[in-house]
Amino acid sequence: MAFQVNTNLGALQAYNALAKVNAETQKAQYRLATTKKINSVADDTSGFNIGKKLEASNLKFQARLGNISSGKNYLSTAESALQQINDKMNQIAAKGVDADDPLKDQASIAKDIRTLAAEISSILKSTDINGVQLLASTDGSTAVSAPTYDVGGVALTFDFASSDLGSAALATKIGTSGLQSTTDATAIAAASDTAFTTAAGKVRDALGKVGNLAQALASREDFISTAISNNTAAISSLFDADMAAEQLRATKGQISGQIATAMLSQLNSEPQNLLALFR
Repeated sequence: MAFQVNTNLGALQAYNALAKVNAETQKAQYRLATTKKINSVADDTSGFNIGKKLEASNLKFQARLGNISSGKNYLSTAESALQQINDKMNQIAAKGVDADDPLKDQASIAKDIRTLAAEISSILKSTDINGVQLLASTDGSTAVSAPTYDVGGVALTFDFASSDLGSAALATKIGTSGLQSTTDATAIAAASDTAFTTAAGKVRDALGKVGNLAQALASREDFISTAISNNTAAISSLFDADMAAEQLRATKGQISGQIATAMLSQLNSEPQNLLALFR
């Protein structure tokens, strides 16, 4: 065995081992501090890229959930207004039956019908969200343009507000246009019976479409929420550190580092033994 002073190979090897142990220990400690096993692309290039794609996908899904939430608010507002219109149309229909009773005040019934019709017209023209008309234009002449919501690859068109819901047309159908001056409730009911029945059916059709759209939104919401959960689980498996395993590695590294430091110290001192040869 050769004894060398200029180059202490044993100490150099012990130093390299100590540096490696310290690096592994620091990596485990860093993962414990961040709770992540992938802290940079160098830790796992493939896992990093896949994880970031999944994160981007989740951001899009979250935005689509926001769209769905807005769509649900839109439909809820429209449904509430249409329910009110439907109730008032039922009241008008009941007033028409009352008009058949010769003992009832025809003028009062006619006034009630016109009042209810005016309320319907007001609801149609004033139902909006953030300035966007839902059922009819502000002048009550036409239905509004149907908006389309992108809810994750599926475009839902909210087309429940058909032209038949334009308040001017609806007012005509229920007999309030051209009959404003009459006090004969029977005449109002008779003149508008068929048209009124048609208009009432259109309102119910609109409510049915609102219900169908709401069901579609709920279905897409469930699908997207499940996709987010699945993506989140995949991201967790890629990025999240196993805290127990990392703690074991950190503890093992600390012990190994202490041993390696002691061995490096001993190997550094071995060349001093050569001095005994020169005494």
